[in-house]
Amino acid sequence: MDDLYVDLRNVIGRPLLLKCEGFNFAGSVKLKAAAAMVEAAARDGLLTPGSTIVESSSGNLGIALSLIAADRGLKFVCVTDPRCNPASMRVMRALGAEVRVVSETDANGGFLESRIRYVRDLCETDGYVWLNQYANRNNWLAHYRGTAPAIDREFPDLEILFVGAGTTGTLMGCARYFREHRRPVTIVAIDAVGSVTFGGVPGPRMVPGLGTSSRPALVDESLIDDVVHVPETDTIRTAHALSSRGFLFGGSTGTVVSGASRWLDAKYPGADPVAVAIAPDLGERYLDSLYAEGWLREHFAELVSEPDSAGADILGV
Repeated sequence: MDDLYVDLRNVIGRPLLLKCEGFNFAGSVKLKAAAAMVEAAARDGLLTPGSTIVESSSGNLGIALSLIAADRGLKFVCVTDPRCNPASMRVMRALGAEVRVVSETDANGGFLESRIRYVRDLCETDGYVWLNQYANRNNWLAHYRGTAPAIDREFPDLEILFVGAGTTGTLMGCARYFREHRRPVTIVAIDAVGSVTFGGVPGPRMVPGLGTSSRPALVDESLIDDVVHVPETDTIRTAHALSSRGFLFGGSTGTVVSGASRWLDAKYPGADPVAVAIAPDLGERYLDSLYAEGWLREHFAELVSEPDSAGADILGV
């Protein structure tokens, strides 16, 4: 059910089709990478019946691994940080996972390096297996073998593909597929302002999902054509604009759609290219953050009272 596409033309006024990855059992695109990494670790003998999987995650991969670990009868420890959605933590714990929250910031003001350091320390104890989504080739292989071919079959005349950059597994897998199959598709990476993935200036980020405070080992910039950095205020505006039209998506999708809209305005003004963007998840897990009045007032107070063109509250709170 992850091959559903939404035509956003009448919502954002631009030619953009959104591939909705939030309808699989784990609720996000991360199920593909999680399954591929666990299967490879089991095949290579790294996972045994007594193993405990451990991974650093801001939410969606943690939920996917919680499901897979429960199915396989394995233990799972998710190492996350205070920005992880409370709903995501509750889902992981309900599935039997242990969630540990690292609150120490790293040198770039984020939490990723601190989370990874915690994971490395934990894995000094026998029985813990770190899949390492940031460097595991099975992360991008899952999308090379699954996500990209599915898009290619649906849109043989695809011209532009927009992919959000977190670990960059989805981005790198899709980019490699289209490059190696010699498809003339422009690959545009969408990142968050404050992320260092593509050499950006590090800065605070409150919306979980896209962006990193430490460049992932998977990144290969030679495979992509352009990068768009989206301010979190634009992420929130776009997510709420979509929800006001009946499309409840997460923060990553708000970032991707915002960046894609800006890029299309600049590169294809008035044109009608075949453009697809990947929506990593849906919005229910963001009800305590992105769509919560208290969270918005705490972190983005300037947006809460910002009027739209009709004079109403732009965020609907």
